[in-house]
Amino acid sequence: MKDAGDKITPVEPSRKLSDAIRDIKNAFADRDDVVVDMREAHRMRLELLASELGPVFADVPADIDNFDFAVSSGLQPRLWIDAVSHVAMGRDRRTYRFLKDTRVGRVVLAESIEMKAVADAVTRYVAERVVERQRMMEGGIESAFPGLHRAEVQEAEPPIQSETRHNGGWTTFFAGLGLIAAGAIVGLAVSLALFWDRIMQMKISF
Repeated sequence: MKDAGDKITPVEPSRKLSDAIRDIKNAFADRDDVVVDMREAHRMRLELLASELGPVFADVPADIDNFDFAVSSGLQPRLWIDAVSHVAMGRDRRTYRFLKDTRVGRVVLAESIEMKAVADAVTRYVAERVVERQRMMEGGIESAFPGLHRAEVQEAEPPIQSETRHNGGWTTFFAGLGLIAAGAIVGLAVSLALFWDRIMQMKISF
């Protein structure tokens, strides 16, 4: 037996839950700092690209409102060109990626670590969209006859359609007559076949 005067060495206390929670919070804070640094780095590069494209954006006609030209916030900042295209940074934080959403998925229009190369691709894309809109507003179809206005072509179409409809009515009428005549001939042939014996007997009796 141990003497009452012997001292009992206390067991080393286990790690507290509060210490573990504090360590996890520190880990999350460090990771958040990395994410924030990446986001800020991406945003800064995209803002530099937007400044490079500033003169291009300013030259877009005021009546064309389908462009955005804005850097969005979020976990992955983007320089939006329009509703379906944008520039984002790659995972290496240095590569500019000009992307477009299509019906078959997202496609890469340009990708480079050089800002000028991507700026040139965006400039060409904006120019193509401006030209497409202008052609759409102008009709996009040249007249087949030089000097002939579109209004004159539209006025010339109704008489042609009316004449076609008139000729089509006569064609339908004569086709009906042909069917009636063919039916009569077939009916006569069937009648002769059915009553041929009787006709022959009457002929012999006479």
